This record gives sequence, structure tokens and C-alpha cells, in this order.
Amino acid sequence: MKKNQKGFTLIEMMIVLLVISVLLIVTVPNIAKHSSNINDKGCKAYVKMVQAQVQAYEIDKKAIPTITQLETEGYLNGGDTPCPDGTVITIGLDGVVYAGPVQ
Repeated sequence: MKKNQKGFTLIEMMIVLLVISVLLIVTVPNIAKHSSNINDKGCKAYVKMVQAQVQAYEIDKKAIPTITQLETEGYLNGGDTPCPDGTVITIGLDGVVYAGPVQ
């Protein structure tokens, strides 16, 4: 009497695990690389947005604002106004917005 047993053998399971492992080894570094690229682009976009708000403040108030003034007067929402990667935004004395310390 023969039983019709269907299932995977140990060798088949090991081959599937090997294929999955190779795919993970190939994709994980690419994902990490693209994540930092996304954060850089997000920070650049955020700096441009803050620069536009600085210009709007200058038009309205005829003065160069600080980050605190932009927040308290409703030009920006948020606390420290960091970039998506955590870099702090600063405004120079000339009204130019920088990601990081004032240059």
C-alpha cells in the first residue's frame, strides 16, 4: 500500500532558504543606501521651504527672522525644525537658511 504524501523535502526547503537569503543579501544594502539618499533630498526640500518662509517673513516684517520667530508667528510649525535626518535648520545673518551650523 502506497501513501500519496505531498510535501517539501529537506533539500527543497534548504534551496528555498538559500534563494531567500541571497535576495535579502542583495536588497538590504540597496535599501539602506536609498534611505540616506531620501533623507538628503528631504532635507534639501525642507531647507528650500524654510527659505521661502524666511522670504515671506522679510516681505511682511522688513526684517530677517530667527527660527523661533518663524515658529511663534505661524510661518513654521514644529519644535526644533529639524530635517528628516535630524539635522537642525539655522538661518544666517544674511537670511540664508542652512542645514546644520551657520556657515
